[in-house]
Amino acid sequence: MPSRSDEPRRDPKGSRRGSSRDTNPTDGEPRAGEPGMGGISGARAYTPRGRTIREERGSPARSGGTEQRRTPRSTRSGDPFRPALQVLDGGRAAARTGRRDAPAAGRGGVVRTVAPRTPRGPAGDEPPPRRRTTPRAPRRGDRPAARRPSRKPPRPPKLADSRLRLRLGTALTLALFAVIGIRLIFLQAVDTPAYAGGGVADRTRKVELPAPRGAIYDRTGAPLAHSVEARYVYADPTEIEDPAGTAKALSPLLGIPASKLTELMKPRKLENGILSQFVYLARGVEISTAKRVQTLELPGIGVHRDERREVPGGDLAANLIGFTSQDMVGLEGLEARYDDLLAGQDGKRVYEAGLGNLDAPIPGGYSKTTPAKPGTSMTLTIDRDLQFRAQQILSAAMAQHRGGTAAAVIIDIPSGEVLAQVSNPTYDAAKPVDSDPVAREDAATSFVVDPGSVHKAITFGAALQEGVITPDTTLPIANSIKKGDTWFADTHPANGKRMSVPGMLAYSSNVGTITIADRLGRERLIDYQKRFGLGQPTGEGMPGEARGRLLPADEWSESSAGSVPIGHSVDATPLQMAAAYATIANDGTYVQPHLVKETIGPDGKHTAAPAPVTRSVLSPQNAAALRTMLEAVTTVDGATGEAAAVPGYRIAGKTGTGWRLVDGKKQPGEVSSFIGMAPAEKPRYVVAVFVYSPGGGGAKAATESFREVMSFTLRHSRVPPTGTPSPRFVVFPG
Repeated sequence: MPSRSDEPRRDPKGSRRGSSRDTNPTDGEPRAGEPGMGGISGARAYTPRGRTIREERGSPARSGGTEQRRTPRSTRSGDPFRPALQVLDGGRAAARTGRRDAPAAGRGGVVRTVAPRTPRGPAGDEPPPRRRTTPRAPRRGDRPAARRPSRKPPRPPKLADSRLRLRLGTALTLALFAVIGIRLIFLQAVDTPAYAGGGVADRTRKVELPAPRGAIYDRTGAPLAHSVEARYVYADPTEIEDPAGTAKALSPLLGIPASKLTELMKPRKLENGILSQFVYLARGVEISTAKRVQTLELPGIGVHRDERREVPGGDLAANLIGFTSQDMVGLEGLEARYDDLLAGQDGKRVYEAGLGNLDAPIPGGYSKTTPAKPGTSMTLTIDRDLQFRAQQILSAAMAQHRGGTAAAVIIDIPSGEVLAQVSNPTYDAAKPVDSDPVAREDAATSFVVDPGSVHKAITFGAALQEGVITPDTTLPIANSIKKGDTWFADTHPANGKRMSVPGMLAYSSNVGTITIADRLGRERLIDYQKRFGLGQPTGEGMPGEARGRLLPADEWSESSAGSVPIGHSVDATPLQMAAAYATIANDGTYVQPHLVKETIGPDGKHTAAPAPVTRSVLSPQNAAALRTMLEAVTTVDGATGEAAAVPGYRIAGKTGTGWRLVDGKKQPGEVSSFIGMAPAEKPRYVVAVFVYSPGGGGAKAATESFREVMSFTLRHSRVPPTGTPSPRFVVFPG
C-alpha cells in the first residue's frame, strides 16, 4: 500500500479534500447527495445526535430537491471530541457514518482513506510523498463509488473494571477500620487496667494490715495467750541524715543500745542491688512509747501498727503454750502445733501517694484495701487454777533437786481431758528469748523414762483380764528370782511365804510380778502394753511428742522376762503412763488424752474438737478389782505409797522407780513416780507425778507432790469425801 503523504489529498480537479466546505468539483458548489467529508472546520458541523447537519436535513432526493445552506457554526456537534477522533481515525468514522446513513441506491459516497505512514529509516530520511500525476477519471454517475475493503478497527485495550477496584478498595478500607476499632475496644475494655496501672506502680504505697492471731483460752475462757495491738518502729536508711544522732535519741525510748541502732540504720543493698529502704528497729512497742517516738519527727524513722503476743500468766502453762516470733509465727508448743489455725491472713492497703512533701494519699487516686482475716482461737481443756497450783507444788518440791526434771499430769475421768500438764523447769513465755532451751521442753510428752514399778499395774491388769490370777490369788514368793544372768530381788522379802496379789502391789514385789508374767506369756503382755497405749504417741496435741518403745518379743533375752514385767526395758513418757492408769480408772476403757476442747472462729462460732479415740482394754469388773487392789499401796502398813494418801478420800495408785533414758542411754540418778486416782470407788481424776533427781531421793518428792496436787484438785472441784473406808488387805494370808 502506498504511503500516505502529509499533503492533503486532491480530487481530479486539483481541489484539496478536507477543505472547510464541500464543493462540487465542476462549479465549486456543494455536492448534492453525498455526505460531506470536510476538514476540521467541516467536522464541527454535527448535531447533538452525532450526525451532520446535511445528514440531519437529508439529501436533495429526500428533501424534495430543496437545498439548504449550512454554516460551520450551525453544524457544530454536541460532542467536541468527535471531529478530532474522526480525523485521527482516517475518515473511517465518517465513512461508517456515511454508510450507515447513505441511501440504498443511486447515491455515491466519498470515502477518505489515509495510508499508514512509513517509518523513517535509520538515518532519519523520510521518503518523498507520492503524488498523483494524472487526474482521476470522473466516476460514472450510475454506480456508486468504489469502496476500499473495510478493515476491522483494532480493538482498544481492555481496561480493568473500575467497579471491581472500587469494591476492593472499599473492602480493604472497611477491614482496616474494623481492625482499628477492635483494637480500640481491647484497649478500652480489656487492656485498660494494664495501661491505666502502668504508671501507678511508681506512685503506690503498700501497707500491711496484720491479721489478729487467735487467742488461747483455758477451759473457763480465761486467756492464756492472746494478741494485743502494738506498734513497730522502722527506719529508712536512705533518708536518715544523722544515724548517730538518731540512734542516740531513740535508744532510751526503745531500750536498745545506740550502737545497735546505729548498726541497723547503716545503708545496705538488697540482693537485687537496690538500697534497702526498710529495717525494723523495734517490734511490739507500746502505743504510748510509739507516740513519743513520733513526736521526735526524726527523718527516716516511722511507726506503724503491730501486734504483740501477750501471755498474762508469764510461766503459767508456758511449756504447753509455747511462744511466737515477732512476726507472729508459732515457734514452740501449741503455738507451733496449731500455727495454721491460730494465724490469720494478713490484709493490705495499696494506694496512690505523692512524693516528697506530698507523701500522702492522693484524693480520688487508686486505692484498694484487702481486709485482714483474724485467726481462729482455741479453748484448751486446761484449768488455769489447777495448772497454777500444780506448778507451785512441783516447783517447791524440785527446789531440793537441782538439775532435775519433773512432770505432773492431771486427767479428767471419764472424758480424758488434760486439766493440767506441768513441767519443771519452766520459763516465761512472754520473754522466751533469754530462756534455756531445756526449760522450754514439755516434760510430760518428751521425758522418756523407764517407768519402773508403775508398769506393774499393766502386768496385773493383763493377768486379771486373761484369767491368770484373781483378786484372791496367793503365791509363794521367794526373796529373789533369776532370769538369764540377772537376779531380781524384792525390797520387802517374803522369805517364801504366800503373798496375796494386793500385798504384792503394796510391797511392789518384783518376784511376784515376774512369776505372774511367766504365766501370762510375753506375747500377751506385749499385746496389753499396746492396748494401754504404750509404744505410740497419744496424739494429745503437743508437737514432738515421743512415742516410747516396746521391746518386740523376738528381741527378748532371757533377762527380759524379768525386766519387762516390772517396767524396765520399756520406754514411756509420763503422759502415756497417766493415760494407762486413766484406763483403769475409767472402768477399763482407754480414752485418748487431749488438750484441745474447742475452736472459736472469727465469727464467734464454737466448734467442738474431734472426739478422742477410745477402746476397751479391761472389763469393768476387772478394772474395779484392780483399782481395789491398788488401794493397798496407800493403806497397808509399810506400803510404798503410804505418803501419797489423801485424808478423807480413798486413793488407788502405784509407786515406781526407774531410770531416765537419753538417746537410749541410762542417765545417772533415778526417776521416782507415783500415779493414782481418786476417789478409788468412783474415780474422778488421775494424777501422775514423775521426778528425776540426778542425786537420787526423788521418791519422797513424787509421793508428797501427788498428795498435794490430788488434794487440791478434789477440793477445787468440790468432790465430797469418801463415805466408806478402804478395804483391809492381808499381805501374807495364813
